[in-house]
Amino acid sequence: MTMLSRVAERVYWLGRYLERAESTARLVDAYHHMVMDIPRGSQPGWDILVRILDAQPIADERFRVANEANVVRLLVSEAEASCSLPYAIQAARENVRTTRDVLPEEVWELVNELYLFAREQADKSVGRRHRQAFLQEVVSRAQVINGVWRNTLCRDHAYRFIKIGQLLERADMATRIIDVGAADILGREGTQQAIDHLLWGTLLKSQSALGAYLRQVGPVVEPDCVVRFVFMEPSFPRSVHFCLRGIRQELPPLKHNEEALRVIERARRKLRRFDRQDWERDELHAFIDDLQGVLSSLHGAICDTWFRVDGA
Repeated sequence: MTMLSRVAERVYWLGRYLERAESTARLVDAYHHMVMDIPRGSQPGWDILVRILDAQPIADERFRVANEANVVRLLVSEAEASCSLPYAIQAARENVRTTRDVLPEEVWELVNELYLFAREQADKSVGRRHRQAFLQEVVSRAQVINGVWRNTLCRDHAYRFIKIGQLLERADMATRIIDVGAADILGREGTQQAIDHLLWGTLLKSQSALGAYLRQVGPVVEPDCVVRFVFMEPSFPRSVHFCLRGIRQELPPLKHNEEALRVIERARRKLRRFDRQDWERDELHAFIDDLQGVLSSLHGAICDTWFRVDGA
């Protein structure tokens, strides 16, 4: 089959923005829970969320102090900020609206309902009273949307580009969370040992990985095991390993896939060399930074190959 490049690009970004909205909601919700569970002053600053989402320039434009109120308002309610939940949801809606002829009708209805829900509730959910319910509802609705397109869409190019976008976004978010979150925890290790396990548990919760980790690895949350699980666990759908394998599986049916295949294999080779054994903080950052560069190259290869000219 063939697909116009502009349609392929829009469904690819649909996958990315839906995943971004869900991941951002999970991240804020996990941090919100952590703040409730540990002593005041022991938690990392709220600016860690800004750094994970690479939103420091946007944050600097909007406020001077990265406190709870400012950071949550930025991520939960400011629709014009590209790092926010409403922005990602609105972008997903626009990509569905312009590609409705290649998607199940239910996808448009559900994405539009999510958009209307966020538009109505986001401003009311900055405060702690309604925040958790709002974030969990966003996650729940995003999961329903993902279930619908996965279970009703033909395994054609539309399906492939949505899945590639989703998995690439998921892998990128996982590397960001480990890079910033683990570095922050490693930087404070030994100063507050009583809460270290809560911090690492929060990192897993932000990836919806805590339950899977406890079943696969065991009841003790240890730094090396956490990082390895998020990067390398082949059976966990949110691990970097799983995401790269899933992208690789969707590329062969696409024409002119040589460059994308070359880059994805480079990413997988790099990941296979990952061996988290008491790395220093700077070494771990250097490895992740290099891997993120390859993920960025993969995005560039996808765009250059299939979105620059018609005829994906």
